[in-house]
Amino acid sequence: MDPRSAVLTTVALWEGGDAVRLVDVPLPAPGPGEVLVRVLLATVCGSDRHTVSGRRTSPSPSVLGHEAVGEVVEVGPGGAVGDDGGALAPGDRVVWGVTVACGACDRCRDGRTTKCRSVRKVGHEPFDSAWPLSGTYARHLLLPAGATVARVPATVPDALAAPAGCATATVMATVEAAGTLAGRRVLVSGAGMLGVAAVVAAVDAGAAAVVVTDPDPGRRALAARFGATETVGTQDALDATDVAIELSGASAAVSRCLDALDVGGRLVLAGSVAPAPAVPLDPERVVRGWLTVTGVHNYEPRHLRAALGLLERTRGAVPWGDLVTAPAALADVRALLTGPAGTAPRAAVVP
Repeated sequence: MDPRSAVLTTVALWEGGDAVRLVDVPLPAPGPGEVLVRVLLATVCGSDRHTVSGRRTSPSPSVLGHEAVGEVVEVGPGGAVGDDGGALAPGDRVVWGVTVACGACDRCRDGRTTKCRSVRKVGHEPFDSAWPLSGTYARHLLLPAGATVARVPATVPDALAAPAGCATATVMATVEAAGTLAGRRVLVSGAGMLGVAAVVAAVDAGAAAVVVTDPDPGRRALAARFGATETVGTQDALDATDVAIELSGASAAVSRCLDALDVGGRLVLAGSVAPAPAVPLDPERVVRGWLTVTGVHNYEPRHLRAALGLLERTRGAVPWGDLVTAPAALADVRALLTGPAGTAPRAAVVP
């Protein structure tokens, strides 16, 4: 018997619907270029809750979870490098990109690796596939060769680092798509985890004003604590804005953002990741107003490094830790995925 097969790790296996159970499985030896990581802390992204509730399609059984920070346990033959070009080694504290691309197809060559024609995603792969340990609701995760892996600065705590691999990095891609924000009026639609991070990123980029719109007064108050210069409800009038960043995915919110754009304005859509009613678009207004509408889904490797940079620069200026709950155990994952949303935008799990 292979002595390695006697070494086990534990995963929270999602089997469809609200069925989640803890399973012990053999701990694999990493292959060439692969990195075995021990999960230090994972956070629960809303998309996983949508998967379990049926709003979002994902293969089952599988190990869900994609936002986490971990420690390198072992690197496969030939080694592996981080996004900074340095060799990864056991003991490195790291975060990783959600997508793993081939690097060779036309989309990868064009710089859109997140839309690779053979893309694989952390926390989205079938358990019976060649990559069973793909999710972060587990004690260990195996990162394939070619995955984006970034070392975490010592000054960034686990609770801040974990969401960097999804929420914060996606925000950095969204802000990049918005263009120069210095001196501009920015509207952020939706004050969840992404919206609050977008407020911090816009302020960090030198925006003249950052207005947040959300129907929930508690979320609006949270956005104000993170630097929003003004918060408004969804029934309140919006002033003209130079840049609108829409993160809620609600069709009515998309329409409000379009209507608020001033001449030369730009709307970046990042929250519309599920089917929703179509939004009318007046092409004459777009033409006469020199308006731009663009979309962002996931992010490129550079945005993960940018997310860590934002966290490091702003960790003392805003209460990032308030966005994440006190950590629960791996056995509590089912309750976190199926129960009521918590008081903070992110629930934490320490496997």
